[in-house]
Amino acid sequence: MSTATATTTQQQEGSVRLAGENELSNAANDPKFQSLARGNRNGTLKLRGIPTFSDPVEKRKWMKEHMAAAFRYFGKLGYGEGVSGHISMRDPILKDHFWMNPFAKHFSTIKASDLVLVDHEGYVTEEGAQIPVNEAGFLIHSEIHKARPDVVAAAHTHGIHGKTWSAFGKPIEMLTQDACNFHGRLGVYNDHGGIVLSAEEGKNIAKALGKDNIACILQNHGLLTVGRTVDEAAILYSMLENACQSQLMADAAAANGIPKVIIDDEAAAFTAEFAQNPHNFYTEFQPEYELLVEETNGRFLQ
Repeated sequence: MSTATATTTQQQEGSVRLAGENELSNAANDPKFQSLARGNRNGTLKLRGIPTFSDPVEKRKWMKEHMAAAFRYFGKLGYGEGVSGHISMRDPILKDHFWMNPFAKHFSTIKASDLVLVDHEGYVTEEGAQIPVNEAGFLIHSEIHKARPDVVAAAHTHGIHGKTWSAFGKPIEMLTQDACNFHGRLGVYNDHGGIVLSAEEGKNIAKALGKDNIACILQNHGLLTVGRTVDEAAILYSMLENACQSQLMADAAAANGIPKVIIDDEAAAFTAEFAQNPHNFYTEFQPEYELLVEETNGRFLQ
């Protein structure tokens, strides 16, 4: 048996838990997550959070459906631009493989069946759609997944406000409560080596993301977000894109003499303590998921 075959067999026969999942508390027993909503008096009505699965095949199906929803969401928000932009998602069965969007397909048209499964070297495998993937996307995302075993999904596109703010090569300020979602967990990659066509550039981006951050601003390039679910990576991307827009608007007003007020570090940290929860960020995306199902009659689930 070859080394590659042995690795695949071991992954199929071993635990089907995603990398980092064993560190997640059960949603029902997570006091910070449950404190975000109020249920009934006897305490049995709780927030659901990230679901669990006993069947890895069913989990893969569910993950692909939510990944397709993330692309549809990005399409609605206008994040698509030609062939640029990609989301990756670690496979729950073959854990050195991950799912990506097909090359040159608009986000708003992507279905679960369009997703492509690539191996650890970036080659398209038979278990997904037979369409090439973005080379730069693989080089960025593969290094992130190598460096961060806790990351299940990563998202990067060229949203107008994110890439505009990235030109300054610095993090956002804590101007709003929503900006506090990124308090203490936002990296900056202060370099730009052009289009990513080498593994070295991907490694540099992964290094700038760091060990614990949930997002990174890529100077002169755009935004990158990661999550324990594709739902988390997607909603974080739109949150950071919106925060960059707010930052640009606030700085424009400040340039005309209107002073800014920054949220103090203690208040920002307190807000982040409750917001920066994988169950919370997953839940933040669910209204968008349900709306997409209704708007499309579930076409993207196919």
